[in-house]
Amino acid sequence: MTGNTLRQPPLPNCAGFTYLALLFAVSIAGLVLAGGGVLWSHAQQREKEGELLFVGNEFRRAIGAYYEKTPGTLKRYPATFDDLMEDRRFAATTRHLRRIYADPMTSRSEWGIVTGPDGGIMGVYSMSAGTTIKRSGFRQRDAGFEMAEHYGEWRFVYESPAVIVDKTDVMKK
Repeated sequence: MTGNTLRQPPLPNCAGFTYLALLFAVSIAGLVLAGGGVLWSHAQQREKEGELLFVGNEFRRAIGAYYEKTPGTLKRYPATFDDLMEDRRFAATTRHLRRIYADPMTSRSEWGIVTGPDGGIMGVYSMSAGTTIKRSGFRQRDAGFEMAEHYGEWRFVYESPAVIVDKTDVMKK
C-alpha cells in the first residue's frame, strides 16, 4: 500500500452547487449595493436642494437689504452682484452679501437673473434643468415653489412690500 488512496467520485447531485451558491450571493450583493447607491444619490440631491434653498434665500435677503437701504424715496435694485458685496452708496461700505455663492445644483457661480422694473437684479434662480424632489412643505417665503418640477422654477425674488400691496389692490379691482 504505497501511496494508494481511495478516491470517491463526486456525487452527481452536488456537482456545481458551490458555484451556484456563490453566483447567487454575488448577485444579491450587487442588488443591495445598487439599491444603496440609489438611496445615497437621492439623499445627496435632497442635501443639495436644502443648500439651494439656503443660498437662494441669502441672495433674496441681500437684494432686499440693498433695496430697502436705498437713500431717498426712489428705491433701486442692485445692478450687479458686486453691488451686493460692496455697497458704496454710503460713506462706509456695506456688505449685504459676503460672497457670491455657487449654485449647489450646477456647482458653478452662474445664476439666472430675474430683472426688476429698473433693470436691476430683483432675484436669482438656478440654471439647473434637474427635476425637483421637494414639492411641498416649504416655508412661507418659498410657498411659490410648491409643485415646481424643475429647479429653474424656484425663483428667489425680493419684492418690496409696497409692490406686493399694489398687486393685491389691482387683483381686487
